Amino acid sequence: MSRTIFRITGADARHFLQGLVTNDVERLSQGAVYAALLTPQGKYMADFFLVPDGDAVLLDVDSALAPMLAQRLNMYKLRADVTIEETGLQVKRGTGPTPDGAFADPRDPALGWRLYGDEGGDDGSDWDAIRVAQCIPETGIELTPDTYILEAGFEQLHGVDFRKGCYVGQEVTARMKHKTELRKGLRVVEIEGEAAPGTPIMAGEKEAGTLYTSAGGQAIAYLRFDRASGEMVAGKARLHLVE
Repeated sequence: MSRTIFRITGADARHFLQGLVTNDVERLSQGAVYAALLTPQGKYMADFFLVPDGDAVLLDVDSALAPMLAQRLNMYKLRADVTIEETGLQVKRGTGPTPDGAFADPRDPALGWRLYGDEGGDDGSDWDAIRVAQCIPETGIELTPDTYILEAGFEQLHGVDFRKGCYVGQEVTARMKHKTELRKGLRVVEIEGEAAPGTPIMAGEKEAGTLYTSAGGQAIAYLRFDRASGEMVAGKARLHLVE
């Protein structure tokens, strides 16, 4: 787990974030907030945690996305009173008793807590097994630049707010929520055998989706729902949708 922690300060910091990200920044009064930054076309750019830090906000993002995200945020800030600085903070996470000062992972109770300080690491929990069982996507694996966040389950992960008002990509996301029925998305499948992440899933002679993370006899798969019935295959592995 390689994470970069930015500190966002300035009189306009929260108002600035509110106009950009998918979730309601006012929820910081209750703890950590999970959110994403989208393209104007509504596609995923980065997912991250926002964490209250006095008058400032910490932004916790996968290090692979950090340079791009910092550049994009600085592009959007224009003349706003906002400063975005990389910190030396690290993230420790676990699923056992919550330490003082830690924040509950806002995506799902099974993901435990996150603590920000001078030390990083985790308590040895099987994070892939937890993610797969709860169908929780990971940056760079299930979450890629062609992702629509509703197909990735962001509503169930408390990562999007439909009442907060405008943000980048809001129009497309709202239309997918209110005017269409999702025909594709991430689901948990039972898997017998092994196949690498990225392996196409076939239902008969038709492609039904893509296999991603596997753990404990289950896997996360991106599926076309109209084809995801009965037995499917991914390479030499056999799959069944978990209802």
